[in-house]
Amino acid sequence: MTQLSAAQKTPDSSRTLYGGKGTRRITVRDLNAAKERGEKWPMLTAYDAMTASVFDEAGIPVMLVGDSAGNCHLGYETTVPVTLDEMTMLSAAVVRGTSRALIVGDLPFGSYQEGPVQALRSATRLVKEAGVGAVKLEGGERSHRQIELLVESGIPVMAHIGLTPQSVNTMGYRVQGRGEEAAQQLLRDAKAVQDAGAFAVVLELVPAELAAEVTRVLHIPTIGIGAGPDTDAQVLVWTDMLGLTSGKMPRFVKQYADLRSVMTQAAQAFAEDVVGGAFPTEEHSVH
Repeated sequence: MTQLSAAQKTPDSSRTLYGGKGTRRITVRDLNAAKERGEKWPMLTAYDAMTASVFDEAGIPVMLVGDSAGNCHLGYETTVPVTLDEMTMLSAAVVRGTSRALIVGDLPFGSYQEGPVQALRSATRLVKEAGVGAVKLEGGERSHRQIELLVESGIPVMAHIGLTPQSVNTMGYRVQGRGEEAAQQLLRDAKAVQDAGAFAVVLELVPAELAAEVTRVLHIPTIGIGAGPDTDAQVLVWTDMLGLTSGKMPRFVKQYADLRSVMTQAAQAFAEDVVGGAFPTEEHSVH
């Protein structure tokens, strides 16, 4: 095996996904090139134009308009109730709020399980009406035919295996791929989505050693969430990452801020100013 020199291992800053130059949209080809370079990259969820614009300005190269919006913004207990209409509206907002990031729209539960034709119809809506650059769907071998038709039709597909939240009613929220049989199934799922033409695959709640093996075996990028440090990329739900979500966080979440406290304190300060007559003042009045 040819050994890379130090210069070859160091990413070219003009081509890197995070912090790279240029204003054109990131494409799936850029992600494949990053895999070949050994470059790791970040992905965050986004559900509205304003938040997406902040992440775009920060240099986040890929944003997922996930059906996690159901839990984070729409008040649902799970992702299952999220509709294609809702995903189309949210995806369009994120696209409008960005100029560089590749925007991936989630296909919600019930929008592709019937088969390839339904999947194509649903994905076409996200591409034509929302303007996303790719779609994501859950499932490995069971979603092979859907992925294949979408890719043949010119729609890039990000796959999602391991814990698949849309299947919460059958699998629950637990680590996937533990034990020899389960690990082999996850490997089969990973190879199936790659063979079908997926440009990347999310590995959710998978043992770190297994995720590392999948990453070695596949030539497409792997994106980890609760899958250890050896995947090609990492994704977090933005409300978890910034501390807006209440309650106990999963072990794999790292909080980089505490927005819930900041927003609570600001709302309380505003309310107290109004009640006490300190706002508005002459400075905030129009004449």
